Amino acid sequence: MARYWGLRGSKLHLAIWVEACFGVMIFGYNQASAGGVLADVTFNKQFPRMDTLTTTGSLQSYNAKIQGTVVAMYTLFGVFGALGCTFLGDILGRRKTIFIASIVQAVGAILQSSSFAFEQFIIGRIVLGLGTGGLIATISVWQAEVSKAENRGEHVSAFGIFCGSGLGLALWVAFGMSYTQPNSVAWRFTMVFTVFLSILVCSGIFNLPESPRWLSKKGHWEEAREILALLHDEDPYGEIVKKEIEDIQISIERASKGSTSALFKMGPQRTFHRVVIAAIAQMMLQMSGINSITYYAPAIYENQLHFSGTVSRILAASSQIALVIGAFCCAYTVDKFGRRKLMLFSASGMSICFACIAGLTSNPDNKPALKAAVFFSYLYVVVYVMGFLGIPFLYASEIAPTHLRASVCGLSTAVSWLFNFLVAEVTPTAFTNIGWKYFLVYFSLNALFVPIIYFFFPETSGRSLEEIDQIFESSTSIFDAVSAAKKLPKRHLAEYLQEEKGTEIAVPEASHIDDVA
Repeated sequence: MARYWGLRGSKLHLAIWVEACFGVMIFGYNQASAGGVLADVTFNKQFPRMDTLTTTGSLQSYNAKIQGTVVAMYTLFGVFGALGCTFLGDILGRRKTIFIASIVQAVGAILQSSSFAFEQFIIGRIVLGLGTGGLIATISVWQAEVSKAENRGEHVSAFGIFCGSGLGLALWVAFGMSYTQPNSVAWRFTMVFTVFLSILVCSGIFNLPESPRWLSKKGHWEEAREILALLHDEDPYGEIVKKEIEDIQISIERASKGSTSALFKMGPQRTFHRVVIAAIAQMMLQMSGINSITYYAPAIYENQLHFSGTVSRILAASSQIALVIGAFCCAYTVDKFGRRKLMLFSASGMSICFACIAGLTSNPDNKPALKAAVFFSYLYVVVYVMGFLGIPFLYASEIAPTHLRASVCGLSTAVSWLFNFLVAEVTPTAFTNIGWKYFLVYFSLNALFVPIIYFFFPETSGRSLEEIDQIFESSTSIFDAVSAAKKLPKRHLAEYLQEEKGTEIAVPEASHIDDVA
């Protein structure tokens, strides 16, 4: 078989995009699969300590805490998965790490779906989180490093289409399998389904190229050059590939040679500044309120909006159509309008939506108002996906220095999982104790995100990963990055150095290319 199926240029990018999106679909599915079975009769019979449907009073409150903790266990250990795969990704490469993480999450899916004991179910959630956390962190890095600057946002943000597909698939599978009750296959099949998606990811990953930036970092310049030529559909020694090799080489040579501790030092590349921005972007992704909706969607429609169980399941599953719509909008606008504008629009829109949802659900006896709240919950999902679902993962990988990209993405993804855990943990208890007022929390948080994005998040659209380094190197404070991004023209990193020093940049030649460190 020809290498990479004989694909090159746009066709090779499409194959990479599809492979990566199947991995993101696993992430989306696992986000919603537990929430889809919490109302399952046989599930609650198997694990009565998580039953909040047939209990009342103090027992219901206690079970809500247990339910929140067990569901959130998956997100807590996603932190360790993301951090662990950070180191694996730099040692083994992006492809091998994606393969390993996919296998681990499949093992977790099998463990939780085959559980009869409560303890085994918890272990399954832990293993599932380890694998999924590592998978999404590594895929974000890999996809950013093999995409072209001009359509990197389109490729990565289109992940939302597959993430939304995964979320919707989990809820529709749970709804369809609910008709098999009282057979436990209703929840067991729902939770094991991601094994099929893992098979797709594992069977295709080694037929696609490794990250040329990781290969360059390891000194494999010739292979990196060949892959860049295939990705650009150009001659390996043509001008386009030469310029990109130059930028990668310069970025690696200018990077500090320290350990991971460099993440917490400013240095000439303002590394810590970039780590903080990446972490805040991931924190905002989770604290926007989306996981209070996706994890517990059926329960929210039933308990907060007072629809019947069947209608609640249909509304929850159908809401993911809004997610896919938002993902399409993001994919076709993120490179045209940029990351900043979409995030600002999204944060503002989400704040308005939560204000409307809170007001409309404050009176449970007002049936027309509750129906209107469904519209704003759907609109919220569309607006969220347009600026927040894929962009924080993309943004973290874009602003990270080349030599620390995997570490920055792993750390920021770990932050994302920590706040994911927080939301999943407190949501059942919050709805039990304060009801509709819980929506006001997210109204306030999203309003706060607007000035944070405006003053501290520089635009990265249309720039090479190495060129983004120059934006931060030109900054002297946390307030400078935004203005630096506006002022600096778009050009190759080598051109900046030539302008500063008036010298040519030496590029490794084929005869000794593998000897370059």
